[in-house]
Amino acid sequence: MPYQRKTKKSSSAAKSSRERQTKATSERVSLKLKMKNQKNIAKGRPSSVRKKEVIIKFPPELEKLLEKGRQSGFVTYQEILQGFELPEKKIPLLDALYDEFSVQGIDIKEGHKLLEIESEPTQKVGEMKDISDDSVRMYLREIGRIPLLKSDDEVRLAKRIEAGDETAKKKLAEANLRLVVSIAKKYIGRGLSLLDLIQEGNTGLLRAVVKFDYHKGYKFSTYATWWIRQAITRAIADQARTIRIPVHMVETINKLIRTQRQLVQDLGREPLPEEIAAEMEIPVEKVDHIIKISQETVSLETPVGEEEDSRLGDFIEDKESLSPEENAIYQLMKGHVGESLVFLSPREQKILKMRFGLDDGRTHTLEEVGKEFGVTRERIRQIEAKSLQKMKKNEQSQKLRDYLR
Repeated sequence: MPYQRKTKKSSSAAKSSRERQTKATSERVSLKLKMKNQKNIAKGRPSSVRKKEVIIKFPPELEKLLEKGRQSGFVTYQEILQGFELPEKKIPLLDALYDEFSVQGIDIKEGHKLLEIESEPTQKVGEMKDISDDSVRMYLREIGRIPLLKSDDEVRLAKRIEAGDETAKKKLAEANLRLVVSIAKKYIGRGLSLLDLIQEGNTGLLRAVVKFDYHKGYKFSTYATWWIRQAITRAIADQARTIRIPVHMVETINKLIRTQRQLVQDLGREPLPEEIAAEMEIPVEKVDHIIKISQETVSLETPVGEEEDSRLGDFIEDKESLSPEENAIYQLMKGHVGESLVFLSPREQKILKMRFGLDDGRTHTLEEVGKEFGVTRERIRQIEAKSLQKMKKNEQSQKLRDYLR
């Protein structure tokens, strides 16, 4: 018994020790967060205290990135992009990630090389030799005169925008118009003209100007890139096709195309639907469905041949119309049916024509025919049966038997 009492006291002491450690840890974390908030407020930054009810669950690859940032104290823009397959489709998650970096004191730095899409705006407008539209060339010359901004300039403009300065908003947008052109060029050949792509990209740029938060420390061009790409890809999905495809399905089609190209490189041949399905981890039936709806519509008036004197519609069979052979047989049969009806009275002929649709192809019910002649449906049925019996006995109707073989 004394041994048991000693064990109980020891257990209580251990429990009390753990509680004291937990309380001390909580106090240290609370004090550290409080000091960090005071430091942020002193610098004019928003407090990093988050509401308890807001719980953000990041994907595994982003959790690894956060862990790396905790250990090294920083992450690069390239590492952030690697964690997002389509960053322009996940901007709310991207904002949440930047908030998490700010809370945990993780800096965001440039890597050894700039983003591919960021390096393009610095190219000279005159080097765009592949652009032949005069209106586009005039636009490029006009925006080429606007100087680019440095990071400090972007922050100053962002502060003015935060204070409600519309002129600063316009200046920040105009300084990044070349960024829109460089991104839009990547989407040429997807159903929209370059001018339309630029126009849609500019709408995304304006949204980025409004939503840009300089407190998070990243470059405006990096943030705006995702908004510009989002606006362009959504416009292509909505406007480029004759038959509209939902945006989420466009993303699936693009993923299938990327998978298909990768398999062509790996296998050295066109992959089978089964191989694509295995790579994408989806059923084969869904792959067939995606391939079917991804086909482009073609006009029947599309010129065909070197001289373009024919149209595509001239070579497409109309499966709903009769072939010449079937049409000839139909005309002969129609003539033989007419010859067989000659031996019936006009009333009997009309009843059979209405019942079997011999004139207009539309069959009528016994009740409809009865209303036409002012008799009961039973009387029409009797006349019909009697008329058919007459035709069977007629020698002319023997020719109709050949069509039943």
